[in-house]
Amino acid sequence: MSELLTGPSARSREAVFPAVRPRRLRRTAALRDLVRETSVGPADFVYPMFVTHGRDVRVPIEPMPGQAQLSIDNLIREAAEAVQLGIRAVLLFGLPPNKDALGTGAYDQDGIIQEATSALKQALPGVLVITDVCLCEYTDHGHCGVLLDDGTVANDETLELLSRTAVSHADAGADIVAPSAMMDGQGGAIRAALDAAGHGDVPVMAYASKMASAFYGPFRAAADSAPQSGDRKAYQMDGANAREAMRELQQDAAEGADILMVKPALAYLDVIARAREAFDLPIAAYNVSGEYAMLRAAAANGWLDERSAMLETLTSIKRAGADIIITYFAKDAARATGSGRMIR
Repeated sequence: MSELLTGPSARSREAVFPAVRPRRLRRTAALRDLVRETSVGPADFVYPMFVTHGRDVRVPIEPMPGQAQLSIDNLIREAAEAVQLGIRAVLLFGLPPNKDALGTGAYDQDGIIQEATSALKQALPGVLVITDVCLCEYTDHGHCGVLLDDGTVANDETLELLSRTAVSHADAGADIVAPSAMMDGQGGAIRAALDAAGHGDVPVMAYASKMASAFYGPFRAAADSAPQSGDRKAYQMDGANAREAMRELQQDAAEGADILMVKPALAYLDVIARAREAFDLPIAAYNVSGEYAMLRAAAANGWLDERSAMLETLTSIKRAGADIIITYFAKDAARATGSGRMIR
């Protein structure tokens, strides 16, 4: 009988309040920092930036307070500030001077992203430059590929243009190319094109699970990339389909992607977690424009504390399993976390 009373079940019954007090490790900021399971910091962030032609251009983006369309000279200044804060990577989106049906500005060797990449690498060689590979910012119809007469996007014809775009970015010095058009086979086509052009060492960060999301609205204003007709639901994913998201991730991994991305982040934390469990590749998550804008708007109205909500949001993305967080909050979050200050 005495053995029964001292066995494992008896000990587990004893290991409850008041003997066990979880609040002991929450008592001070130092204790909370010591036992924190998930931390975010500047090295986790990629800073998305919008680049346009001209000099000394800084056009504020109304639905994204704190963000702007920047000429290359201001882009370099902004990137240098990010570097000083400990941010090591930027993601570039371009606004061309002209658009056409085939998005030729995307793969023009003298295009805005090509020029910006070259200038940025020359001015800040240590910055990791990631380039978005898509056609939506460059087509006059606003879709991500070649548009047929019936309004559908031609998948296979688009692959050639995306491949040319990726190669032109690598030629300009891009460290990573990030195809986002959600065309079937884009990862494999771009990998083959990069290898054939002598860029076998340039990684591909695949927008593998990219949902047709309402949270892209502010970005489309920033990049002037809204579709002129219809929508993108025929090629971007239905956000209700987590199993399909896993198939998309698997396909991109099989096609040679080096990094897999889930976009958006907050509404799809479950997909991030499933991706982390299923793949050994680095997982990126895009904290998109609408997620940024809604938090900024709430803070501007005094409905929540912006710093705390920002850090809580980014921590949730990291906790779900993201290794890389693409966020417009990158600079603000780096300021908040770079000296070791975290959520209190």
